[in-house]
Amino acid sequence: MIKLFVRLAADIDYTSLPNTGATGDVAKDSIPEILRIVFGISGSIAFLIIVISGLRYILATGDPAKMAQAKKGILYAVIGLVIALSGYSIVTLVVRGLS
Repeated sequence: MIKLFVRLAADIDYTSLPNTGATGDVAKDSIPEILRIVFGISGSIAFLIIVISGLRYILATGDPAKMAQAKKGILYAVIGLVIALSGYSIVTLVVRGLS
């Protein structure tokens, strides 16, 4: 069975595939992609927290304690979003500078 897969793989013409720009260096190719995913997830979570805290603020119905808690959530999420965007910018700048 394995010989069949090896023979089939040998018959495939890979020259028509587009060049992805891969350099062959695993660290140079995969680390920026992994960091892009991590910063994207952290930014998405921060945005989700902003939306949830905004809804909590709207639904606080004038309760000062609930409104203060919602404001803190929005503030902390905005700070996290700024940190995530700054981190992504710094990493992108460093990776481009090294290549």
